Amino acid sequence: MKVVIVGGGFAGVNLAMNLNNRENIEILLIDRFNHHQFQPLFYQVATASIDASNISFPFRKAFQKSKNFRFRLADLHSVHPDENLINTSIGRFHYDVLVIATGCTTNFFGNHQMENFSFPMKSTVEALNLRDRFFQLLEDALCYKNDEYEYRKRLSVVVVGGGATGVEVSGALADMRRHILPKDYPDLDLDKMTIYLLEGQGKLLGAMSEKSSADSKHYLEKIGVDIRLNTIVKSYDGEVVTLNNGDEIPAKIVIWAAGITGNLPAGFNEALVVRGNRIKVDRFNKVLNTQNIYAIGDIAYMETPKYPRGHPQVANVAKNQGKLLAKNLLRQLSNKPLKPYEYDDQGSMATVGRGLAVVDLPNKWHFNGAFAWFAWMTVHLFLLLGIKNRVQVFVNWIYKYFTYDQNLRLIFKDLRKDALQENEVK
Repeated sequence: MKVVIVGGGFAGVNLAMNLNNRENIEILLIDRFNHHQFQPLFYQVATASIDASNISFPFRKAFQKSKNFRFRLADLHSVHPDENLINTSIGRFHYDVLVIATGCTTNFFGNHQMENFSFPMKSTVEALNLRDRFFQLLEDALCYKNDEYEYRKRLSVVVVGGGATGVEVSGALADMRRHILPKDYPDLDLDKMTIYLLEGQGKLLGAMSEKSSADSKHYLEKIGVDIRLNTIVKSYDGEVVTLNNGDEIPAKIVIWAAGITGNLPAGFNEALVVRGNRIKVDRFNKVLNTQNIYAIGDIAYMETPKYPRGHPQVANVAKNQGKLLAKNLLRQLSNKPLKPYEYDDQGSMATVGRGLAVVDLPNKWHFNGAFAWFAWMTVHLFLLLGIKNRVQVFVNWIYKYFTYDQNLRLIFKDLRKDALQENEVK
């Protein structure tokens, strides 16, 4: 059985790992990056808490000892079910079984200004771009100390979206403003630095409990984040954020964490695509009205009695769907009955700042504070690929916890590109 997997996120990697070195199985993994990216910690890369290499793991390294695994670096362009092939940026590939595990990308909801001028965090590269931009603006602010408007504009950070990503990056920036930047930038008046968190709904962490929402709001306000609920961004031109109530926020950096949409390849019947660009699948993750095409992870939309509107787009769902599909493909080879997928909700959590987090468990238990933060750290460490990455991230966290510091506040410039731009100006 030639299994082609498109996408190396939690779902695709777990599927490949559970089919690794199995008899009568040939695996081809295709991804636009050559490494697995640990998305829950992108915000820590963006805020210089951990190194990008600590949350990235090369596919070829992960499968060095595999006898049935191949990898190709490519973009998926289209799917051709009638011919059992896919068209990619490096050519066509035939399959016996195709698994779409392409995950999601940033959803700008048709706001082209936000797409052009704001900074999303859906890849390691985007997180690094955000880090570079943030620290470059701090350097630039030193040149505008006599111009109050331009000075504050460079010291203002606007985070759009009050979900887990928005809450976590806002808390990390507030911690940095309190504990790190005063030592790095003693000549900046950081009292004039404002971190705005804008949320279109009436609560933060909309997918979590009311207690978690209230706790996270309390923690963020305590560390100085300006939270504005029921607030929608109307426009942003790279200089000023205009809100739906007419207010304006001058800011040179906007972090977009307001929504996601599926990375849907061309070739699927529109009737199979639901809101959020997710593909309809049955209880075995097979795409409806197909014979040998599956979708797993964030791109898959499966209705069950427990989840009539589809499963949450979280790592636990993706991992378990990948594992179960691997078992079902092996059962298919052995002519054994397949097992349907059922999500075992193990709870949800979000970190709000140093030593602060909120956790909801399935039995409606809720806890917060330092213990929740340690629980959050433990879960995320075990989700990371590679023992070395886990050790390095753990050491970084412990070091930062006791020293309030980290040595990753770097700005990487493309000097050749800068020189070309200067010549164009001249």
